[in-house]
Amino acid sequence: MRIVFMGTPQFAVPCLEALTAAGHDIPAVFCQPDKPQGRKMQLTPPPVKVCAQEHSIPVLQPTTLRSDEAAETLRKLAPELIVVVAYGKILPQAVLDIPPHGCINVHASLLPKYRGAGPIQWAVLHGETETGITTQQMDAGIDTGDILEMDRCVIPEDMTAGELHDVLSTLGAGTLMRTIAQVQQDTLTRTPQEHALATHAPMLSREMSPMDVSQPAWQVHNQVRGLNSWPGATMQFEGTQLKVHRTRVCETGDSPLHILCGDGKYVELLQVQQAGKKAMTGEEFLRGRR
Repeated sequence: MRIVFMGTPQFAVPCLEALTAAGHDIPAVFCQPDKPQGRKMQLTPPPVKVCAQEHSIPVLQPTTLRSDEAAETLRKLAPELIVVVAYGKILPQAVLDIPPHGCINVHASLLPKYRGAGPIQWAVLHGETETGITTQQMDAGIDTGDILEMDRCVIPEDMTAGELHDVLSTLGAGTLMRTIAQVQQDTLTRTPQEHALATHAPMLSREMSPMDVSQPAWQVHNQVRGLNSWPGATMQFEGTQLKVHRTRVCETGDSPLHILCGDGKYVELLQVQQAGKKAMTGEEFLRGRR
């Protein structure tokens, strides 16, 4: 099929790789503009752009799709289908109407749960034991389109959001390819979402980082793993701010470095990091202090 791909971060790369490996005609890839990163604020291309250039696919990085120019560019590309994976921009109706087969989105949750920009992190923050990938036929709403295909995966109790991201990224490529095969065979079925069951997953912020140890231990633990790898959970220890990367819930406080939480249970600090230093285990951190 002739497919225009829209995506930006690393999460979308396996989907683009799968499309190219399957031999689909991809006339262009749309992604967000390059952004300054690192201490030197060097202008850096997003991962999808790097992947597209490796496959010699033209890359377009418009600041908006809500312009006549963007719509005209897409019409000239004449896609049969547009695939959207973590693109970061809302597609206006004028764009949604261009391809004959519409626009398909790969979303990292079991819709209608966790609509929005942070479905992976919020599933972990809320202590979910299961999540997955949903492909949806896009409409004018945010993650409100009809469900096409769905794949599920388990969330182990110690898995971080960063680790779950990598699992779902790979899983999403398979879900997408199965969906496109059904489009080609004209066997696709659409299931409307139960909007009354919808939950939302807004973008994360650094304001969520400070740990509140008056909360139950499992809630503190879920905060740590849900905010790993960004923005990270933080706490104050003897006047020093620590970023806490990994924890474990314990019934007793026998571990070398632990916190008593609001429900009387303990959270062991397995991996922490001081500002300007490398991450270290709790034991390594204590060895460097009195």
